[in-house]
Amino acid sequence: MNLVLFGPPAAGKGTQSKRLVQERGLIQLSTGDMLRAARASGTELGKKVAGIMDRGDLVSDEIVVALIEEQLDAHPDAKGFIFDGFPRTVEQAKALDAALEKRGHAVDRVIRLRVDDQALMDRITKRFAEEGRKDDNPESFSIRLENYNKQTAPLLPYYAAQGKLSEVDGMADIETVSSNINRVLLADEGAKAPKKKGFLARLFS
Repeated sequence: MNLVLFGPPAAGKGTQSKRLVQERGLIQLSTGDMLRAARASGTELGKKVAGIMDRGDLVSDEIVVALIEEQLDAHPDAKGFIFDGFPRTVEQAKALDAALEKRGHAVDRVIRLRVDDQALMDRITKRFAEEGRKDDNPESFSIRLENYNKQTAPLLPYYAAQGKLSEVDGMADIETVSSNINRVLLADEGAKAPKKKGFLARLFS
């Protein structure tokens, strides 16, 4: 089961990803984590990543896909992957499809945590006032949210056209969101399970 989980900042995507890792044995591939690990690895690819990041440049799609392919090859027996922070554009989505197809796999399901932007902003503003976390600054969070919506918008019809897009209410409590995600995945697994033949079909097959 290869899963893309879309969700804006503070929508609970990280929490749900961790649950899926624990409950289903999936491997979470976070582009941010992979870039940091590559930088620290000292490999040729890692040195290239370090140089790009030190210059303050954006890491190219080609390099991010190469990092993902490294992880796919490093875990050939994995039960599946959760792609976190990637893809962000249609071109990246196409590159991910190609990388998986080369290995006989595909993105099985794309789940979007649907949120109310204003309710999310209200939640962050309150949390910032109470806890003072830097990443909860309402002004910078508003920019992050706007960028996320712009980046994600073209990807939704791309995956919808493949029949892979599902939406879950991300404003519900953690347990409800988790239950709804599992319901989507169980439906996929049920659809893929081999159908048992009825008595007459078995008799005459």
